[in-house]
Amino acid sequence: MLQRHGHLPDVPTLAEAGLPHQEADTILGILVPAGTPQPIIALLYREIGSAIRQPDVAEKLAVLGFESIVNTPEEFAARIDVDIPKWANVIRTANIKAD
Repeated sequence: MLQRHGHLPDVPTLAEAGLPHQEADTILGILVPAGTPQPIIALLYREIGSAIRQPDVAEKLAVLGFESIVNTPEEFAARIDVDIPKWANVIRTANIKAD
C-alpha cells in the first residue's frame, strides 16, 4: 500500500519501512469462465458490488485489512493483464518453483 491502512495505523508502508521502490498488494475478485454471457457478468457485477458496498460488509472487510474497491469487469481484467507479466517476471527472476 502506498499509504497506511486506517485500521492499522501503526503498521508502516513498505516505503516507510525502507523499501521505497517496492509495491505489493492483494486483490480479490470473482472470475467466470470465458464465454460467460454478458448479462450474467453484468448481474454478478451489480449484485456483488451492491453487497460489498453495504456499510457493514465494507466495515468487516476494512477490519480485516481490505479496502473495498468495486471495479468494473473491464477494469479488473485490465488489472490482471498488468499483474500477470509483472509477477511472471518476479517468478522467473527469483527462480521460484512450485512444489
